[in-house]
Amino acid sequence: MPTALITGITGQDGSYLAEFLLAKGYRVVGIVRRSSTTPYERIGHLVDEVQLCSADLLDQTSLTDVVHDTRPDEIYNLAAQSFVQTSWAQPVLTGEFTALGVTRMLEAMKKAAPKARFYQASSSEQFGKVVETPQRESTPFYPRSPYGVAKVYGHWITLNYRESFGLYAVSGILFNHESPRRGLEFVTRKVTDGAARCKLGLSRELKLGNLEARRDWGFAGDYVDAMWRMLQQDEPDDYVVATGETWSVRQLCEFAFAAVGLDYRDYVRHDSRFDRPAEVDLLVGDATKARKQLGWEPTVRFRQLVEMMVAADLARHAAAK
Repeated sequence: MPTALITGITGQDGSYLAEFLLAKGYRVVGIVRRSSTTPYERIGHLVDEVQLCSADLLDQTSLTDVVHDTRPDEIYNLAAQSFVQTSWAQPVLTGEFTALGVTRMLEAMKKAAPKARFYQASSSEQFGKVVETPQRESTPFYPRSPYGVAKVYGHWITLNYRESFGLYAVSGILFNHESPRRGLEFVTRKVTDGAARCKLGLSRELKLGNLEARRDWGFAGDYVDAMWRMLQQDEPDDYVVATGETWSVRQLCEFAFAAVGLDYRDYVRHDSRFDRPAEVDLLVGDATKARKQLGWEPTVRFRQLVEMMVAADLARHAAAK
């Protein structure tokens, strides 16, 4: 039984990855931060099947101890301060978690489990002000937020440890991936939740930032499959994971409200407070390498994903009434 260690197991990706690995017969260990509360909503159905250990990306000793004690075969570093908007309000904290946290995990692996395989969650936000479209593994980075800058650091330090110390360490440059488990602060979930609330009479309007921003959105459940595939290869390498399709926030709104029989134009309002200081207008990925070398393909199309999320938000609000 192989052992996988997941940071960020309580997040969207961590919960889907834990399910995926358990189905493959893994022993799954998740790192959680010690807290007076237990925010395990996304993994509540898994708590009896996984092992949870307390550690913190800000504390080197705790990370090294967990890696030493659990002896993982695979390490998935998914934990981060992952909300772009927050990274402007808390840029230093974002750097500590999202950039230096990667170094601490790599150090823990180098010292306590150097034969393990390491996955780093890179991001399409690293491309930022894109210099070519679509974006692929060779596209230069041009991040446009403290979050994007921190992710670039995490990406390059992973490559550096791979080349300097011979570690099996890879980065998956994942484009936006969503699900009903996405946090409410992210635009996709904000829109699907808003559509559900408007349908049920709980809200009369939804305020958003730039409606013309375009993204490559996929399903988180598909993307954790790609993470695992990266660690099964003979040689470590980095991969873009994306659908290759791009959609605007306006289209997201159109599909979400249409799913509940409403016209988004009657409810959605632009609010400049939600505009980014430095906007990323267009992200769309070229996952040719992942398709050819990993045999990975997305299975859920964008409109299907939006309708899945709206249905889940409708059910949640209806149950709470």
